[in-house]
Amino acid sequence: MEINNKNNHVKHPKDFFKREEKGIKKFNTALALKITNAVGSMWSAYLFAILSILSLPAILVLISPGMRHDFPKWIIATSLITLIAWISQNFLQLVLLPIIMVGQNVIQGHQKAKADADHETLTYLANLQDQQMKELENQTRILEMLKNRKTN
Repeated sequence: MEINNKNNHVKHPKDFFKREEKGIKKFNTALALKITNAVGSMWSAYLFAILSILSLPAILVLISPGMRHDFPKWIIATSLITLIAWISQNFLQLVLLPIIMVGQNVIQGHQKAKADADHETLTYLANLQDQQMKELENQTRILEMLKNRKTN
């Protein structure tokens, strides 16, 4: 004898998120999610902090040109500072930001689907509980009526 554990009233989030993607859209979504998750990690924060710290020696030399410094020439080179500025201002802001927004939209869609599924399931359970309470009240009345009949 096989027991069916599927309850037709309990909804799964995938039932609400019926957006079948194919081809380039599927690839774009998957890539955006991977990049969003990677950039949202502490490893990315460490990498960006290192990138930012790399330009600090050049800034220190620029604000105090007369002071003696022991920084290697390559670390205060204009080409390195220009590269770091391009990466942080152009690439991170103009490229990474839209990718992260796409990833966040996908994640938000999944969260909304889960919330809709939870809402529908909880509404069903609340209605079921109300129905059960009414049935219990009716059973209590019937038992009281039978008890009163026996005593009379």
